[in-house]
Amino acid sequence: MRFEVEQKFPAADLAALEARLSALGAAVSGRQAEVDLYFAHPARDFAKTDEALRIRRKGDRHYLTYKGPKIDATTKTRREIELPLEGGEEMAAAWTSLLRALGFTPVAEVHKLRRKAHVSWQGRRIEVSLDEVERVGTFIELELVVEEGDLESAKACVASLADALDLSGGERRSYLELLLERA
Repeated sequence: MRFEVEQKFPAADLAALEARLSALGAAVSGRQAEVDLYFAHPARDFAKTDEALRIRRKGDRHYLTYKGPKIDATTKTRREIELPLEGGEEMAAAWTSLLRALGFTPVAEVHKLRRKAHVSWQGRRIEVSLDEVERVGTFIELELVVEEGDLESAKACVASLADALDLSGGERRSYLELLLERA
């Protein structure tokens, strides 16, 4: 079973973070728009169970993603299942229709501009996202995807990179949670 080990931090100065990443040998990509449409479950409250179901649009690609509950009190580590949806916008619309027919209802869309980088750190390749989230703010995310037996060392590795980048004030709430709180 694969888990996403993630730490997210508010970032007042993305340009300064990009410079720090460059100093570590990372190349930051150009901005790409992402739109995440989140759904509510018909029989349980995802806000209470700490789960999420979304369809993500990234350029002309789409993904259906389930995120399980966070498994610790300091990071956003959770099980994640992400499936590509072939067929572009038409297939994403079909999946939206299917989910609605099953009783799932759209909750909100999260719009963000994301730039990505990869940092080689402690023998791992950590994915870094510099995010500008509409109506929410700017953030940096550090992420590794690992098997269950590797969770503790992955969390330590991500925390070590966060320290090296002088990041503080970790944010465990999702962009959806932050958006809904501000609405």
